[in-house]
Parts: sequence; structure tokens; C-alpha cells
Amino acid sequence: MNPQAVWGYICLFYSSFVTTAKGNLQPLSFQPGTLYQYRYTLNVQLDHTSMPGAWLQAEALVQLHQLWRDGGGEELLQVQIQNLKAQQEPEEKRSQDSTGGPPAEIALSQEAQAELQQPMFISWSSGKVKALYGDEAESILISNFKRGIVSLLQLQPHAGTTVEEDVSGSCQVTYTVSNHSITKTKDLFSCTKPESGFTSVNKIFGVQWQSTSRSQYMVKDNLLQSVLAEESHVLSPALRSTTGVKIISRQHLQLVSPPMPGPAEVAGQSLEDALAGMEGRHQPLGMASLPFKRVCTHCPSLRAYLKAFDSQRVKTDTSKVATTWQFQQFVQMLRSTKKRDVLELLRRAPEEMLPFVVEAAVAGQSVASLAALSDFLDFSKEPKSLLEKFLYAAAFSPRPSGELLRLVLDKLDGKQLAPEIWQTGIVATGSLVGKLCQQKLCRLQEVEHGVKTILRGLRDATEEAEVVIYLLALGNAALPETIPTLLDHAEEGPATIAAAAISALRRFPTQHISSKVKRAMRRIFHEKEKSYDKTCRLAAAEILLDNDPSPMDVINILLATNQLETEMATFLLLKVQSSLRADHHPARKIIKDIMRDPRINNYNFFSKAGISSSFSGPLTATQDLLSTFGLDLLFLEGGFLRKSVSDFSLLSHGQQLCAAQVTIEAQGMESMLGENVSEEEEPELMAGMSAIFFDVQLRPIVFFRGYTDLMAKVLLSSGETASVVKGNLLLMDHHQVIPLQSGFQVVIKLQGGLGLDISADMDMSIWEQELKTSINTRGSLTIDFQAELDAPFLQATLRSQTEVKTSVQFDTMLRFSSSPVLMCLQLREEQVPYREILTVSKSAGSQRSTARKGRQGTVPGQEFALHQANSKVCSLLLTAEE
Repeated sequence: MNPQAVWGYICLFYSSFVTTAKGNLQPLSFQPGTLYQYRYTLNVQLDHTSMPGAWLQAEALVQLHQLWRDGGGEELLQVQIQNLKAQQEPEEKRSQDSTGGPPAEIALSQEAQAELQQPMFISWSSGKVKALYGDEAESILISNFKRGIVSLLQLQPHAGTTVEEDVSGSCQVTYTVSNHSITKTKDLFSCTKPESGFTSVNKIFGVQWQSTSRSQYMVKDNLLQSVLAEESHVLSPALRSTTGVKIISRQHLQLVSPPMPGPAEVAGQSLEDALAGMEGRHQPLGMASLPFKRVCTHCPSLRAYLKAFDSQRVKTDTSKVATTWQFQQFVQMLRSTKKRDVLELLRRAPEEMLPFVVEAAVAGQSVASLAALSDFLDFSKEPKSLLEKFLYAAAFSPRPSGELLRLVLDKLDGKQLAPEIWQTGIVATGSLVGKLCQQKLCRLQEVEHGVKTILRGLRDATEEAEVVIYLLALGNAALPETIPTLLDHAEEGPATIAAAAISALRRFPTQHISSKVKRAMRRIFHEKEKSYDKTCRLAAAEILLDNDPSPMDVINILLATNQLETEMATFLLLKVQSSLRADHHPARKIIKDIMRDPRINNYNFFSKAGISSSFSGPLTATQDLLSTFGLDLLFLEGGFLRKSVSDFSLLSHGQQLCAAQVTIEAQGMESMLGENVSEEEEPELMAGMSAIFFDVQLRPIVFFRGYTDLMAKVLLSSGETASVVKGNLLLMDHHQVIPLQSGFQVVIKLQGGLGLDISADMDMSIWEQELKTSINTRGSLTIDFQAELDAPFLQATLRSQTEVKTSVQFDTMLRFSSSPVLMCLQLREEQVPYREILTVSKSAGSQRSTARKGRQGTVPGQEFALHQANSKVCSLLLTAEE
């Protein structure tokens, strides 16, 4: 033989081997006139993290043969399922040391067996499924099951990353090729499919989802030998991973050798011609699974509730767990109800029950419930308390819709409203606009109308109080394009307006606090162009410290304390020291490095003699959640409280939420304490409160304005407890459809309700020169987390129901008889009872079973030590009272 020819053959063989080993295989195909039989096995497991759930296995014979092929390599394949057998977990409970009895057979109905044996047809080209054909009248679950088997034939013989469509949707997949093996890794988070769910805007109230999908293909002689596809999902509420579920699915397709003689090819000029010659109906179908919706046979209906309305009145104590559960049931009921029934409920509800129904209708947010509210609510007649309840329910909606914003705007448009209703409506509009934009719905006509309403109102406002409301609404919306407007008001506006604008800027996430914003905050804090109120300067400094601060900003703020008044300097230095103790604070590392400089970190620098304070620390910590409490107290030089901020925040999986922040301010007290203030600088005597709950700024409340108003309210005070906030909120609202590779479907549902009752009372004694305030917060939290598995021959539901009841008391005592003013703060939590119930329900054919497991307990109450100086004052005042 010619040596050159031999060498050429060797090179060609080596090149072919390297190409095959490192990233490419020869094109795949099925031979005509041959019947290929694959053994198909499936294992699916759905478990709770703390108890067994449902287990299913199935096996079948999958027959495949080529019907037609064109010159370009495209093949028409027939895929048919034979002899399917399914088994479920035995009735005996699984445990770590026992697997129970043998698997229980699942009897399939004759109708299901007939549908399963109906063939599907695919257009296939060297591993790529280009089209799917079948009977669109088939039941959704069986059709999806077949899609799961066909999806195993979706592969490519060369390495690379591409986008494929299969039962999971259109997903990004990555292939690696080695010898006769092909590995496909699917990024399930990249899968796009028709919208089949929703979730809360605040991710801290959402669901954590971890998933993997990996398929191993074995190919020999251009023929698919086997497929092993494995996927897993772990899902849990973000705040409570211990109530999560785990889903494991494993499919195996193995060629049964040897191939057998099969039907001959079908004649036809095209694939359509070949398909037309086959029996039955064969419409083109999508590869992605179709969503399946269960029919709930035991769910309560509003029509049935209305028939027994007089004997089924709702409990109205919002702090009771039973009321919160009932609120969630009403939300579900109203989502599947006609408008006329919702309207009838609103009209028949007694006065004490009406706020509850309005809150549930807003939370339900169905087209019918919103239409009923639109007809029922008359903003010119209804009590102010009910209208305010509706507006705040809209503002707190966990996932508002454009229709809800349109309803709010329609009720506000062109009407003469009470000031309280107008103010609440504007801040609610800001909250709705912000949440819709977070859902990537900024281009909705309703959102654009809402933004224009706020900006136009801000531009036309003439009173300071009106400007403040519009600025707070912009803070709720947190739209980056409104930052220049806020900066203009922060730098150029009077003290009240500047404070509101800076407060709104503090609501923006760090990525929007640009260098332009930071330059403006430096001008305000260092008073480079004009003088500002001390609260504005301190708020500007906090923006610089809380948003990726530069070392120079921190150093300049610390150095500036040498020129500040004692109380301002004390407050700032304690704020910096507090950030050092907080592991999550963005400036912690920078400040820690700066503190290594002895010129700054020394006794002389930090030994300010003021009584102002800034404190923050953890309340509770779990593997999922850190809750913190912060308290800022800024005093005047004469010892009177200028501003206090109490803050409860939640941090979970990189997300942060302001659960509650209450700010109390008093201004104009300087002259009463004998301080020298010019007439131009002296602000009006007043005191007020503003609050943020769950990242929603509420309208501010004025306690008194002017000395006459102050004395009138002190002398006429009844001393009775006043309700601050009372109502029911839907905090968590999540619905997610997960199509498994097998074609089965898992639906994840999470709903969390909060019943809240915050009351306050104040006792002022002129004779004793004492002021006592008490804020009592009672609440109940209920969480319902469900995972539903739907298959042609099994339905299973895992459900976790958790309830917690809590009560927190915050007391303040001030004594004016001494200078400086003595102030004692006490924060204590009563014992916290909790309960959790886990339920596993299964249905397979005529067999049904339910298993339950529960636990309950009580967390002891505690009193929180806020800081050392406060403890000393409390000891002094409380001892004197005894």
C-alpha cells in the first residue's frame, strides 16, 4: 500500500476521533423499517423538609419508528406508549429505618389507558425536535406526560450552549460531549413560558427556589442508546426555610436490543402529506407543557356564605389568629366570585364588618371584586375611616395591578375630598406606582397617569403641607427619574420641605444614590451654600454613610463633629459607632479601617457630653431572618427631645425591609426652653408623627400646631387609648407553576396574612411635670404554604400552616422637672405562642389518604436592653415612682 495513503487514513481517523472525543458526534438517525423499543422508567418524589410526602414510580414500553424522511435528514417519527404501570408509596409511612410494604399499584381508567396509547408524532432532525403533532383534545395531564417523554429525544450531538424548547418551556441548555456520552445541563431559571403565576413585590415575602436539571445521553453507531434525566427543586418561604418542600424527578430511557423489523415508510412528498396518511387527528402542538388547574370541590363559595350570612359573622378582633385565617379564606373566596355577589356582601355587611370585607376585596384583586368596590365606594358619602381603610389596603397590596391603581385614581380625580382622604390617596398612589414599576409595568397607562398626577400636583401646590405629601408620595414610588426634582426641593426648599425631600431620597436603593446625589448631600451637611435645619443635615449625613460611602466622606463627617453643636455631634458619633456593631451595615468595613487612625479614634474625639443617642441591635435571628431594632434620639441643647426614630427592620437572603419606622418630631421648642433664636429662624411650635409600615410611607399626623392648640389638647385630653393602625394585610401572595421534565406539574402556593392592632395612649401631668406614652402593638401572622403535584394517575398536596401571635409594648417616660430632661424608654415583648400543622393528602384512582403532623409551643417574653445610658435613667425614674 502507498505509505502516503496509509498516513492519510491515520490522520483522518485521528482527526475523527479527536473531534468525537472533544465536542462532536456523528449525526443521529433512526433507520426506516425498524421498530425501536425503549424501556421507560420514572421516579418522582415530593417531600416536606420535616416529614415524608408522596412518592410515585412508573414504567412503560416506548415504541418508536420512522415514518418518513426527506433528503435533508428531517424525519417524521411516531412515538407510542405501551403497557404503562404506575405505583405509589405504600400506605405504611416511610421512615429512616423502614420502607414500609411493597409499592401499591395504581389502577388506570380505561379512558386514561386509551389516551396513553394514542401515538404522538415528531419532526426530528439529528436530535432536534422541530415540531410535535398530536390530538389537542387529549386531557392536559396525559398530553403533558407524553411531552415529557418526547422531550427526552431533544438533544444535539455537538458541544455548545443554545436555547431549546421542551416540556419546561424555552430554556437555555449547555451541552458537553465526551466519547459516546452527551451531557445536557438545563438552566431552569432561564425558561420562558406563558405567564402562569405571580409573586409579592417584596422578595422578602416571596419564595426561595433552588433547582438543577441534568440529562445524560449515551450514543453508539449514530443511535440513541439511553437517556438519564434528573432534576431537583427545593422551595420554601423566604422567611422560613424549615417549612419547605423538595421535589426529585428521575427519568430513564433504555434501548431494548436488538431493534425489530417495523412498519414500512409512508409515501409522501412532504411531512404534511405523510402525516395526513395516518389515522386520527394530528394537530401541531407546542412542546411546552400546558398549565393544569385543579377543580376544588371543597372550597367555600361566597354564594353559599351569603345564604348563611346571618349565622356566620366575621370576628373583628384583628389581633386574633382566627380572624387572620378567616381573612385569608375571604381573599380566596372573593377571587372566584362574581361581581354581583361581592356587591351583595358589601351592602349586607354590618358596619363593624365592612372594613374587613373592603380589605379582603382589595387583597383579592379580582376584576369582579374591584368592579364591586368601584360601584360601592362613594368618596362623597362614605365615612372617612372606611375610605382611608380602602386606600391603605391598596397601598399595602403585595402585588397591585393596573386596575387597582386606576380605581384609586378614579376615586381621587376631580373630587372635593377631606384633607385626610386626599393625603392618604396621594401617598397610596405613590406606593402603587412604585410596586407596579418593580413588576416591570412602568409603561402601563395607569402608571403614567399616576406619575403625572403626583408631579403635576407637586408643581401646582402652594401650601407647604401639600408639597410635603407629594414629596412623600415620590418617596413611596422611588422612581429614578424623579431624583432631580427631589434634589431641587432638598437644597432649595424651606426646612419642612427639605426634610421631606431628603426623607424621600432615603427610600431609594443604593444603585440610585449617584455621585450627583452625594454631592448635593455634602452641600447640605457641610452647609456650603446656605444653612439648613439640623435634622436635614443629619439626614444628609446618613444618606452618605448608608450608601457605599467613600473613606473621605466618612472622615469629613467625623471631623465636622468638632464644629457641630454638642447634641448633633453626639448623635453623629454614636451613629457611626452603631454601624460598627452591625455586620450588615454598608459602611462597616470602611469605618473600621478609619478607626485604626488614633487621630480619630481617641477619647477626646468621641467623649461628647450630649444626651442624644443612636442605637441599633438584633432582636431575633434565625437561619433565614435577622430582625433589628434601632432607636435614634436627637435632643435640643436645652434637653428637650427634637426628634425620635424607632425602626424595626427585617433582613433575609440579601433583602431588607423596613417593617415599621415611627418618627416623632417636635419643633419650635427652643424659645420655650430659653434658647436664643432669631425671629427669622424660629419655626412654628408643633409636634407630629410620620410612620412607614412595610416600606409604605403613611400620611403624617400633626399632634398640635401652636401653643394654644398644645394647651387645649393637654387640658382636654381624655387619657383614653387611641387606635393608630388597625386592620388586615395580605403580606405574602405567591403562585408558581413548575413543569417537571417528566411532564408532571407542581404548583407552589404561598399566602401570608397579618392582623395588626396598634394603639397608643398619652398621659401628661403638668403638676408632676411628666409625660408618659405607651404604644401597644398586637398582631397575628398566619402563613399557608402548599405544594401540589398533578400527574395523570396521582394527585398529592403538601401543606404547611403556621400561625404566630405576638404583642410588643413600647413605653416612654419624660420628666421635665430637671435639666436636662430625663427620658426612659422600655421595649418588651410578651410571650409568643406559635403552632404549625403539616398535612399530606394523596389521591390515586379510588384511593385517598391524608396524614397530619403538628407542633406548638411558646417563646418566653423578654425585655430588650436598649443602651446603657437609657438603663441608668430608667432605673432612676422607676425607682423614684416606687
